This record gives sequence, C-alpha cells and structure tokens, in this order.
Amino acid sequence: MRQKGHIFDGFVILVFLLSVSTITKATEGKDGFKQCEHIVKQWASSSLDLEVKNDKHVLQNLLFFLHVPRTGGRTYFHCFLKKLYASSLECPRSYDKLRIDPRKPKCRLLVTHDDYSMMNKLHKDETSVVTILRNPIDRVFSAYEFSVEVAARFLVHPNLTSATKMSGRLRSKNTISTLDIWPWKYLVPWMREDLFARREAREQNGHSVVTSTNPYDMKEMVMPLHEYINNPIARDIIHNGATFQVSGLTNNSYLTEAHDVRHCVLKYQSLGDYVLKVAKKRLDDMLYVGLTENHKESATMFANVVGTQAISQFTGSTSHGDHTAKNSSEQGSSLLESDFDTTYHHSNSTYQKPNQISAADQGEATKENMTAGKLMDVYESCISNLRKTQSERRVNSLKKIDPANFTKEGRRQVSEALLQEITSLNHLDVELYKYAQTIFANQHKRMLVNKVVTNQLDSDFDDSYRAFSWEAICIAVSVVFVALFAVLFVTAKRRTSKLKL
Repeated sequence: MRQKGHIFDGFVILVFLLSVSTITKATEGKDGFKQCEHIVKQWASSSLDLEVKNDKHVLQNLLFFLHVPRTGGRTYFHCFLKKLYASSLECPRSYDKLRIDPRKPKCRLLVTHDDYSMMNKLHKDETSVVTILRNPIDRVFSAYEFSVEVAARFLVHPNLTSATKMSGRLRSKNTISTLDIWPWKYLVPWMREDLFARREAREQNGHSVVTSTNPYDMKEMVMPLHEYINNPIARDIIHNGATFQVSGLTNNSYLTEAHDVRHCVLKYQSLGDYVLKVAKKRLDDMLYVGLTENHKESATMFANVVGTQAISQFTGSTSHGDHTAKNSSEQGSSLLESDFDTTYHHSNSTYQKPNQISAADQGEATKENMTAGKLMDVYESCISNLRKTQSERRVNSLKKIDPANFTKEGRRQVSEALLQEITSLNHLDVELYKYAQTIFANQHKRMLVNKVVTNQLDSDFDDSYRAFSWEAICIAVSVVFVALFAVLFVTAKRRTSKLKL
C-alpha cells in the first residue's frame, strides 16, 4: 500500500514538472516572438524611412549593379557595362570581392554580389541601383547546378586534401576564384566535400552503378536536390536569397543588426512580411529592374534606360571643362559622408562628376557614337560568345559526374511535390518576383512612351529643318535671280550709253 502511494506521488511530481516545463517553454516562446518582432519592426521602420531624394529615373554619378546570383547578371557586366564604362571607372575588384572600398577616384561602376547594405557605404543621392530578378524555382535549380558544376572541377584531384591544398596555393597568389565570391565561397566547398565523399564511397563499394535516371536524384554521384534544399546551409543562403539580398540582410551584410533580423525571420516565418515590404521599397527606388525570363525585353530596356544615359553622360563630359573646375571642389568631398562606419575614413578624392571624365576614361561604346540599337547589337554578339564559352566549361565539368547531366529535360523529372516544397521554402522570393514583374511592366510602358516622345521631337525637328532648308533655298535662289538681273541691267545700260556716244 505504501509502495503504491510512492508511485502515485512520483507520478504527480512528474506531471507537475512536465506542466511547468511546458508553461515555461510557452512563455519563453511568446516572449521570444515578441522580442524578435520588436527587432524586425525596428529594423524595417528605419529602413523604410530612408528616401531617395533625386529622380530615380535619372542615372546618377555611381551605378551600383546589385547582382543577385544566377540571374544572368554576369552577361550584363561583360556585354553591357564593360562596353559603357572603362576599366578605370570600375570600383576596385567590383565584381570579385564582397568587401570593397568605393572611395577610389573616379569610381563610377560597382558590380557585386554584395547586398543592399552596401548603400550604407555610399552617398545615396549620388547612386543609382539596378538589379535583375529570376523566377525563384529556376534560381534554386541554377544555384544547385552551379554549385555542383564548380565543385566537380576539383575531381581531377585524387582526394579532397589535394584539392583543398591546390585551392589554397591559388588564393595565396592573389588569383581570384569562385571560392572568393559570395555565396559560392560557402556553397562550393560544401558541395566539393560531398562529391569527394560520394566518389570514395563508390570506390569502396567496388562499383558505380547508378540506380536512378533522374539527374537530380543520383545519390551515388551527387547530392540529390531534395537533400540540398533541406540542408541548413541552403536554408540560410539560397532560400529567399533575392529578398534578403535586396533588403540588405545576407550573411555578409554590413548591417550590425542583420544577423539578429535574419535569425528572427528564419525562426518566425510571419516576420518575413516586414522584410518583404522593405525589399519591395528597395525595388521601387531602383533605376532599373530586369527579369531573367524576359531576356530580350530586359536587355533592350537596359540599353534604353541605362545605356543611353551613360552614353549621354560621357559624350557630354568633354564640353563642360570650365564648369568642372568650378564644381569639383564642391562636389568631391560631399559624395561619401557620415555613412561610412569607423573602418572607413572621409576622403576628398571620391567619384568624379560626369563632366569630369576624360576621353581616356570613356568606354568603347561611348567612343563610337553608340546608340541604344547599336549597343544591343554589340550585346547580342558578346553574349553569344560568352554563352558558348560557359557551355563548354559546364560540359567539361559535368563529365566528371556523368551520367548526372543537368538539362531542361532533366528538370521535368523532378516531382511536383519537390517543386511545391521549393516554392514554399522561397515564399518571400515568390512574392518579390511577382512585384518585380509589375515594376518591369511599368518600366516597359515608360520606355515606349519616352520613345514615342523622342521620335516625335525628332520628327518635328526634321520637319522644321526641312521647312527651314526649303525657305533658305528659295531665298538663295531669289538673291541669285536679283543679282543676275542687276548684272544684266547694268550691262545693258552700259551698251546703251556706248551707242549714244
């Protein structure tokens, strides 16, 4: 009887402890959410308060190309921007490194995988931001494929140790590689280690039979896509990556509060709405927003919106020498102000104004009387060669993990359930992409209207010029006839005078 009483007492104590634990966790969870909500709200409020004062449709002194990975931005850099801007105008290592110093004299072009927090290092009213977004599902596929492609290049080495040593030697020679670029400096080593582990497993088993025909689920050769998207690394970097990058909250953000905000949003999904709102505002303030899926229209719009303004700035720069001397001292010290943190210092030798750019600093496009149409021709030729090179490199890399060959046909083998999971994991990016499509449509309408107005002005000028030319010809002919008549009249009068004599 006494034993039963002890058992009952123990049971009561256990229930009590479990109840206390549950209540404590619920309270902590509630308090944790409130604390996170406060952190995220405070960041969002301060971010939304930042307004761009200048006309967002006008290209400013510094062009910041916020390159979201796997959106086709590299082609824009090589085939558009490098044609418009001379290398002397690029910010130091603007494509290769995340941590850069934009204070270089004549720094006019910043192209990087860095996120929007870079704007804290720049003078916002002197900077125009452009970006390209991609369908989130396609971007996840592309990120997965590129991670595998680059990692597979290291399979020429006998083992992971050898591959890692070779990478270290290359980096010690100041050679920039994909391993130095965010986010690949996280994703590629992770995938490289996995590829070597799977190769060793095949060798130990004494066979390399692949049981699946789905290239995205060949676990004997490469990490399956479903494993990739559910790994904590992918959840931290890949999913909703565009939203975090545009809002300035990547894991390489300059913002001190970025880590806490990211942690809260990943923990409490509902708080992502605040981040999405900030990202949408960022897109609204940009000079140009392109879409990977609308490649031709996006490129044409870039040439008309960004290209023509850059050409206009540079070609008009040599005609304002006197104005340059007057304003250089006024403008130079104002471009990078208190936005720099303690690791940066004020400098008077900042970006030069458009009319301070010499002929030597102009890109090849601006030296050849380039128009938007001609710029598109140059772009199409350049992108064709670039794609050919990239395709050959991709094929050579994937040979090392054959038969895991990624193609559009291969993507069709991915199950609908996995596609839905990717969509769910990227719900913020899905909404941001829809918003970007609306912005793109409005940009396209504006471009067409501007073209009509420009053509009308050109037509009016041509009509005025033709009318002026015809009037000038009539006057000239009249003057000639009058002069001829005067000569004939004088000649006739002289003959009459001689006859009288």
